[in-house]
Amino acid sequence: MKKVILLVVPMFLIAACASQDGGMGPGMGGNGMMERHHAEIPAEYAGITNPIPADTESLERGGELYTVNCASCHGDGGMGDGPAGSALDPAPSPIAHSSQMMTDDYLFWRVSEGGTPFNTSMPPWKVLDEQSRWDLVNYMRALGDGTVQPVSGMGGAAYDPKIQAAQQAEILAKAVEQDVITEEEADTFTTVHDAVEQYRITHPEVIQSSGNATEREAAILSALVDENIITQIQADAFQDIHDRLGTSGLMP
Repeated sequence: MKKVILLVVPMFLIAACASQDGGMGPGMGGNGMMERHHAEIPAEYAGITNPIPADTESLERGGELYTVNCASCHGDGGMGDGPAGSALDPAPSPIAHSSQMMTDDYLFWRVSEGGTPFNTSMPPWKVLDEQSRWDLVNYMRALGDGTVQPVSGMGGAAYDPKIQAAQQAEILAKAVEQDVITEEEADTFTTVHDAVEQYRITHPEVIQSSGNATEREAAILSALVDENIITQIQADAFQDIHDRLGTSGLMP
């Protein structure tokens, strides 16, 4: 990648933070993240896979790109807590976590087109060449799985599953307080969510399967039911609770 790109891109990075990946687009309701994560991938991106190995060289390139172009909003560790995003409501997406659950084609699409499909101000990063965009995908995923530790550039914490769990517990407590769900439903959601996360970790191939996030989640729930890890009643309840949390704007 040419150095001039690293010098020019940050000039419109500040404008991007007006409505980053966690921002609200017109007519999306809530924080809009559910709609983005479950959106159908355009044909020009659907099915493509990352041709760049996540080796040391790629992660170094991706880290440099991320620090200059992404960390000011998404934070050094990809937790959505960068200084330029601190005033946003809702906050920028915790991409270190969300990148673990999305396919190559989805991530490349979002990096390439930015907020254009969703009327947010995130710039389309296709100003970068394809290798650079794939390097960014590799680095975001490495932040989430602990392969790399974030550099101290813009500020922000490293991804921590315990923090993520605490944030989810806080969201569920608010949902109970606001009568969006019951205490029993909160417990059911936590039980099924933990099972889904464990299945995702032990079956990484499911993340690269075809379909959008909704279809992959349904496939995981079906597998968990088949393996008697959860019941069909729990699976159905989980989807219903997740929909209500998303509609309420409490959870993506």
